Amino acid sequence: MLRTLLCCVVALCLATACTPLSQTSEDAGSSPKLARAAEREGELVIYANTGDAETWPVLTAFRRAHPGIKITFRRLNSAELYERYVAETAANKPTADLVWSSAMDLQIKLINDGYAQTYVPPQKAALPTWAVWKNQGYGVTAEPIVFVYDKRRLNPKDAPKSHAELRRLLETGKIPGSVATFDPDRSAVGFLYYSQDRLAWADTMALNRAIGATAPKLYESTATMLDDLSAGDTTFGYNIIGSYALEAQRLDHNLMVVFPADYTLVMSRIAFVSAGARHPNAAKLFLDFMLSKQGQVLLARNSLRPVRTDLKGGGVPGPADGVARPIEVGPALLADLDQMRRARLLADWRKAIGPSRKDDRRRSRDNIVTGSPP
Repeated sequence: MLRTLLCCVVALCLATACTPLSQTSEDAGSSPKLARAAEREGELVIYANTGDAETWPVLTAFRRAHPGIKITFRRLNSAELYERYVAETAANKPTADLVWSSAMDLQIKLINDGYAQTYVPPQKAALPTWAVWKNQGYGVTAEPIVFVYDKRRLNPKDAPKSHAELRRLLETGKIPGSVATFDPDRSAVGFLYYSQDRLAWADTMALNRAIGATAPKLYESTATMLDDLSAGDTTFGYNIIGSYALEAQRLDHNLMVVFPADYTLVMSRIAFVSAGARHPNAAKLFLDFMLSKQGQVLLARNSLRPVRTDLKGGGVPGPADGVARPIEVGPALLADLDQMRRARLLADWRKAIGPSRKDDRRRSRDNIVTGSPP
């Protein structure tokens, strides 16, 4: 049942939009007036920490429907995205029209600090309440946070099915090799998952101490974490974004994905239209498309699980379900960004994790400009 609730993307991945792409704006529910205004602007700048493979189908479909809108897609890691966007805005330089990131806490901080403008997409009624804040921030996906392991080094029958079981197996030395996980000191999403773990489970620090005993390898990038798991450099991956994990498993059958049975965090990539957007109508039009049924199906082709509740496999049950725990898009995420609290949380983590190996490779690529799609 857990897989059905959290990983029901197969049907969506096989589905195709039956309406011609030329009808994209109409399908998305956008008004013809908005579409005309966006096409007059003729440009759209997006800052995101989502990979090219995941976004290209959506960008391609949007460009086919609106060939007069040039899209500049800049991919940065979550911390770089935040710092660059804030610095450019402060200097009154050209910056993103649409900001889209999985670092939910940083996105909420930007919205709270006045960097977003109010916009109500026509698809709002199809979104769960936890995915919307202030009619400014919108969760576009619903992605579980999972375990991944290499079955060449860890027999599936011995693999942990929960956080508690993972702790026990690590403490008893039943998992060979080292653990791969995010470095919350350097990764905004890594800090988000670590802080949410602490809210979800009282024994989180005991688990981190057990991870520390494996001389873990720490990462800023999910992609490099999965690359090293596939290469056999590490055995077990902790707190990995499920969409990337499922894609990696599809390409490498030695990788096994586990949805923790005690609780599974569910994160969403939050998008907002910049308050200072130079092309605000194009940004609104693209947000409409991402939240449309067609846009959600295109995202699901690369395992970015849809957030819409009216799509099969879309949305997730509420926190009361006891298994799926959506990270709510809202002000509660600001608490862990308090400097003193953040410093204390990181000090606890460093003490628990001990000596470790940091991976310094980055998967950020700047200034990717999409021309006419193939």
